[in-house]
Amino acid sequence: MRTDVQAGVPGAAGEAGVPVRDLRGAPRASWELRCRAGDLLVVSGLPGSGKSTLIRRVAPALDGRGEPVPCLDSQDSRARLERRLPARLPYGLYRPLARIAHYARLRAALRSGASVVVHDCGRTGWVRRWLAREARRRGTGLHVLLLAVAPDTALAGQRTRGRTVSASAFGRHRRAMERLVAAAADGRVPAGAASVVLLDRAAADALGSIAFDPGPS
Repeated sequence: MRTDVQAGVPGAAGEAGVPVRDLRGAPRASWELRCRAGDLLVVSGLPGSGKSTLIRRVAPALDGRGEPVPCLDSQDSRARLERRLPARLPYGLYRPLARIAHYARLRAALRSGASVVVHDCGRTGWVRRWLAREARRRGTGLHVLLLAVAPDTALAGQRTRGRTVSASAFGRHRRAMERLVAAAADGRVPAGAASVVLLDRAAADALGSIAFDPGPS
């Protein structure tokens, strides 16, 4: 199965005029997500839901123009700092530095004009608004891939990766994701987004690739 999202046209996920494609409970046949070169793709989900793993597995190294596709994950910035700082230093002390480094990398990627894949926890609405403004400036599209997994599944994922978030932080993430998923299920996309693809764990596992095809917006 192929799911296309058309850049610059509010509401086109798979077919014209349909801003949301809900693949939860869909058959487990392999499928691919195709965007336009220059589009911005946000992958949102609870901490531990598998966003980083999904991006590493399916995001392309190059878009259809032969240009690199930056994949921006805040955990990469955290890992870089961890390698340079004493192991005994609590993450909470340098969390602001990790976030600054992440957003600096995101800003540089956006200024390059590249197709970009962005890891997002769902809480940072201002980041999606920033990306939406950038997409409008470019004349391309912002698309959202919503990974809707059960909270227990996400918590198990945190334990498996050996990195957990506090109960209060997880609660905030959970409420934010519930709002995003409920809106998508009702056919509404985040402000400024052109489309949303809503996935459960099975649909995410069946996603074979993401591509950014060349062509006019």
